[in-house]
Amino acid sequence: MIIPGGFGDRGIEGKISACRYARENNIPFLGICLGMQIAVIEFARNVCGLENAHSGEFDDTTPHRVIDIMPDQVGMAGSGGTMRLGAYPCKITCGTLLNKLYGTDAIRERHRHRFEFNNRYLKQLKNKGLVICGTSPDGHLVESVELPANGFFVGVQFHPEFKSRPNRPHPLFLGLVRAALSIKSCEKK
Repeated sequence: MIIPGGFGDRGIEGKISACRYARENNIPFLGICLGMQIAVIEFARNVCGLENAHSGEFDDTTPHRVIDIMPDQVGMAGSGGTMRLGAYPCKITCGTLLNKLYGTDAIRERHRHRFEFNNRYLKQLKNKGLVICGTSPDGHLVESVELPANGFFVGVQFHPEFKSRPNRPHPLFLGLVRAALSIKSCEKK
């Protein structure tokens, strides 16, 4: 399952439900940009018990803004994805699935967004099993998350589709397809 990037609140609750289904049924999952944010919201609600957890982009009255506007973007409503636009470095945590897929501990990926993982919830989500597998080099911004308990469950704040080519698939898409194929081959046995 892929939940891609996007904007607007249309279909958000359905995406959260789909994400929950993937997590609970160990279906290979890749969340891209908004898709990663959906994965964080779903995990906060259904694993951490943070009732009505949401993104400040979609619900500014939620008691748990696990995804929120970047501090540098406060007061810049209507200016689009101007703060995190372009390629940025990401430090990958050794031993994670992301590290295995990329085969390195440092990457550069392209971004286009104004909302980020809210670090006020970092400890709480990590204590329940969410792994922060990639961050900005200073460790302040969460770039990617994964659930090791699942075979393939990865969310990334960036856009791997911008770097994927038919003759050179991005490591995340290749990993997702391989995970799906391994499940299919197990079903045949």
